[in-house]
Amino acid sequence: MSTPFYVSPQQAMADRAEYARKGIARGRSVVVLTYADGIVFVAENTSRALHKVSEIYDKIAFAAVGRYNEFENLRIGGVRYADLRGYSYDRADVTARGLANVYAQTLGTIFSSVGEKPYEVELIVAEVGRTTEEDQIYRLTPDGSIVDEKNYVVVGGNADSIGNYLGQRHRGGMGLSEAVRLAVDSLARDANGGSPRTLTPEQLEVAVLDRQRFQQRKFKRILGGQLGRLLDGDQSAAADDEEKPAATPPSDE
Repeated sequence: MSTPFYVSPQQAMADRAEYARKGIARGRSVVVLTYADGIVFVAENTSRALHKVSEIYDKIAFAAVGRYNEFENLRIGGVRYADLRGYSYDRADVTARGLANVYAQTLGTIFSSVGEKPYEVELIVAEVGRTTEEDQIYRLTPDGSIVDEKNYVVVGGNADSIGNYLGQRHRGGMGLSEAVRLAVDSLARDANGGSPRTLTPEQLEVAVLDRQRFQQRKFKRILGGQLGRLLDGDQSAAADDEEKPAATPPSDE
């Protein structure tokens, strides 16, 4: 009778982590950073139908890299969790911290399960607050670990190099145009020191959580001409396409 092949738990977990890491590194990066009026999400993504950045709830957004079907299942689960909690209790009870904890439990269970492979995804859950100090950004790794990030975070692709670049240039109080251009410049860098690429609006997916919006929902996608003007440095483009309050009908009295 042959002896069963033995792999230590430490080695098994290390192998699963390496498997997930390689899958995530093949994807294109997503950058999330704070600016004066909220949080901006910038991803290199040519698809107009398959989003890497999505709204979860009023002040909460989600970004991910890795296998689309896997992080899309997680996104849908997060929307259902938020809707149920907001309906059962109060909309204010839906927080990025609570959602990140739910995702951490799900990812951790899948990662430690012998019967299935780990998810090849890395997630960002962000919530915009009333002030910059109240903004929250959480990064979740495939093993279910949560990291509370400050000011900026990068996942996927050449995350380390991009993160170093952002760390040297990000500053508090940036306008939206400046923040978007910084994120795009970081994504366009060549990790090997070559000439940076030129990324056009058609190659980018950009969205914001804007605390200045009068609506309860703070999420907004930045598309087309507005994105092009922001990349050209037009700070006034930040207010474009914003919904306006309905006019008050005249009174007969």
